[in-house]
Amino acid sequence: MTPAFLPAALSGFLLGASLIIAIGAQNAFILRQGLLRQHVFILCLICALSDAVLIAAGVAGLGTLISQSPMLINVVTIGGAIFLFSYAVIAFRRAMKPDVLKAANAGEGSLKAAVAACLAFTFLNPHVYLDTVVLLGSLSARFDGPDRVAYGLGAALASFVWFFGLGYGARLLQPVFAKESAWRVLDILIGLVMAAIGASLSSRLFG
Repeated sequence: MTPAFLPAALSGFLLGASLIIAIGAQNAFILRQGLLRQHVFILCLICALSDAVLIAAGVAGLGTLISQSPMLINVVTIGGAIFLFSYAVIAFRRAMKPDVLKAANAGEGSLKAAVAACLAFTFLNPHVYLDTVVLLGSLSARFDGPDRVAYGLGAALASFVWFFGLGYGARLLQPVFAKESAWRVLDILIGLVMAAIGASLSSRLFG
């Protein structure tokens, strides 16, 4: 990438980072998996690649199509709300059983289940489409040709940096989570985040 494209790439990177770093269901899931050191690489890769594909679609013009399809957004919203409420219940149940929250169990979780949950957090969350496809995609209209490509690459790079940083950086908090009480607090917070996002989606749908 030549220096001429750097302003567009930086713009995409900063905007992408500002949207991704906000606390959300996907980030809470990756944080917990990072603390447990379970399937961190593949889950971070799925999140980052998914964002990259959606960003590319938005930059290519799909954002306009989605913004004009409220039915599609409603379908994703309903599915996302149901999934988030269900996961919130699971998190609260985990918090009530501290004997299953020990980091010593790392590696025992099913990769298939983790990947399925990761994909659900990614594609059943309408915020993902609104942020990556619609918002990032519409703002890419400020750039033309190679600059637009650089903008999209910058936004995608932000996803890779954030998810891998979160997934592998979580282990730095391992001493804190040597206590079962810390896992209990984490799962309660995760449950609250999931429930809050699910409630937000529901209010938008029925409000």
